[in-house]
Amino acid sequence: MRGSATDQTPAAGSRRKGRTAVAVSSAALLIPLLGAAPSQSATQSSTGGLQRAFASAAAEYRVPQSVLLAVSYLQSRWDTHAGAPSVTGGYGPMHLTDARTALATTEHLAEGTEDPRGDAARAALHPAARVPAGSVSPPARLETLPKAAELTGIPAGKLRTDPAANVAGGAALLAAAQKGLGEPLSADPADWYGAVARFSGADDRATAAAYANDVYDVLRTGERRTTDAGELVTLTARPRLSPDTAQLGRTGLRTVSDDGTECPRKVSCEWVPAPYAEFGDNDYGNHDLGDRPVSQSIRYIVIHDTEGTWDGVLNLVQDPTYVSWNYTIRSTDGLIAQHVKAKDVAWHAGNWYVNAKSVGIEHEGFLAAPDAWYTEAMYRSSARLVRYLSKRYGIPLDRQHILGHDTVPGPTTSYIPGMHTDPGPYWDWRHYFELLGRPLHSTAGRRGGLVTIRPDYAANRPVYTGCVTKGEPCAAHGSSEVRLYSDHDENSALIKDIGLGTDPTTGVNDLSSRVSTGQQYAVADRWGDWTAIWYLGQKAWFRNPRHEPTAVNAAGLVVTPKEGAQSVPVYGRAYPEKEAYPAGVPVQSVSPLPYTLPAGQRYVVGDVLPGEYFYSVTFSTDSHRVVVGKDLYYEIQFGHRVAFVRAADVKVEPSAG
Repeated sequence: MRGSATDQTPAAGSRRKGRTAVAVSSAALLIPLLGAAPSQSATQSSTGGLQRAFASAAAEYRVPQSVLLAVSYLQSRWDTHAGAPSVTGGYGPMHLTDARTALATTEHLAEGTEDPRGDAARAALHPAARVPAGSVSPPARLETLPKAAELTGIPAGKLRTDPAANVAGGAALLAAAQKGLGEPLSADPADWYGAVARFSGADDRATAAAYANDVYDVLRTGERRTTDAGELVTLTARPRLSPDTAQLGRTGLRTVSDDGTECPRKVSCEWVPAPYAEFGDNDYGNHDLGDRPVSQSIRYIVIHDTEGTWDGVLNLVQDPTYVSWNYTIRSTDGLIAQHVKAKDVAWHAGNWYVNAKSVGIEHEGFLAAPDAWYTEAMYRSSARLVRYLSKRYGIPLDRQHILGHDTVPGPTTSYIPGMHTDPGPYWDWRHYFELLGRPLHSTAGRRGGLVTIRPDYAANRPVYTGCVTKGEPCAAHGSSEVRLYSDHDENSALIKDIGLGTDPTTGVNDLSSRVSTGQQYAVADRWGDWTAIWYLGQKAWFRNPRHEPTAVNAAGLVVTPKEGAQSVPVYGRAYPEKEAYPAGVPVQSVSPLPYTLPAGQRYVVGDVLPGEYFYSVTFSTDSHRVVVGKDLYYEIQFGHRVAFVRAADVKVEPSAG
């Protein structure tokens, strides 16, 4: 059976996806190889400046410098990542792919790694889920870095590690694509649309067009950025640039239908359905049919990483004995696959209440592989999808509604230790919210009463351990998260999460003493360069120097216990009172978590919600019910994760003053 009739909820929506080494996606780059002499621009040292490397490569291969810069920006935001491969095996500013080398470099991550607590193995599964052994396997893909080596005569190792060589390789590939389409090596950026589409590596027309459109958006708006190597790179805006989109018809790429998908127009989207099917002994999978938002609202979007590669993950979501999520986004080019309609309930969050009120989006990636970086193409595609869903279902664009899987609360005490921690500290939330059109900034003065966590991603590099070997430091890397201490001293104890039942550590998956970019907390105290916040019922300190702030001031509404109460309970799900349940629907327990919200402490309000429960324990939908109570709850930012308190237990007040 799928779950007991008395408590369907705790395990619903967790799952495991075997942890694998990084591999590239299945899209094939279809660029014809044209012979070329070894590049002179590639032999120069990158110390001459990345901007100069773009100019030199553009001149040598007769590619407009602006096109080369825009393509590179969409691939990597001009970052070099110290020669480390991306999630899909791409290297350098041009994201030249070399999957075999990337596999050899990163394969050790799958061996001896401490429990990732992402969407990889170990959390309790939905009772209907059965994980097939060996499900995740690396997909095949034609690689661009060997092609670039052949075109330029530059050794592959240099293309991987030398930014100037990498840029030259990208320029050679673009020139080859342009010639392969029978187009001249024009100085006009408008004439390179087809070559840019082919450079994406997509094997279908819609994905290639979405990629090219993003490149030309970058060309029109311009960009100016200091890279991870500390170099300033500039692309001048050309707001009136209009590309020759008719070239797309000459690329020979296949057409993929987007019929059945719920996606914005400016992304490439395909329908890869998750099955709703019976199996075994009265069991079924891998999601529930519903009619959202008619009978229940959608209030959350949950951001996941896959802990697996594209092809393997798509195989899993099409297995009725596994679990499900609504969308998967490919790293290399931002292609979106939709699996479950928004009206239906996918099993993805590990908390049935959140499942019933959310859409889950998986991103091809690995939590504990900080240098396996995400592409700008994936960030942009994801942000467009989230903006679309936000507008369609009225979901606020803030960190209490755009949740990481790591901020979904455990539904009950026993499930807290098993909750997932993806997408992890290396997901760039600050950049993501800029792409969402909701940049994080100060909204109040020093007396606003709140702070919004907002470190400089590249400069903020907390020490994490356990990415490869338990207890050993992870590679230094930018992070969205800030560490919390029991006093205004980095030698003081880390904040403890009593729900986990373990002492806090610097482990990459240990959320005990961390806050994440975009989250808001009430200020409890200040001391020099330190700020204290209320967090899990404690005063928690973090470094917040004025010259290099890790948080900015904000104002809003907070909750605190009503007069006379020493503390109030905190919940991991907002379920109705027992009187709300009709005959035939078992009453679900309203069980508090091990935390309390003490008198005198204040926590930021994210939403006010009625108690709600979606009863759906059978394959037939005849017995499905949405139970809505009279009790109201406030969603609050309580620790690293969100939580709920009963409105009857607290009072709401402004944070300022």
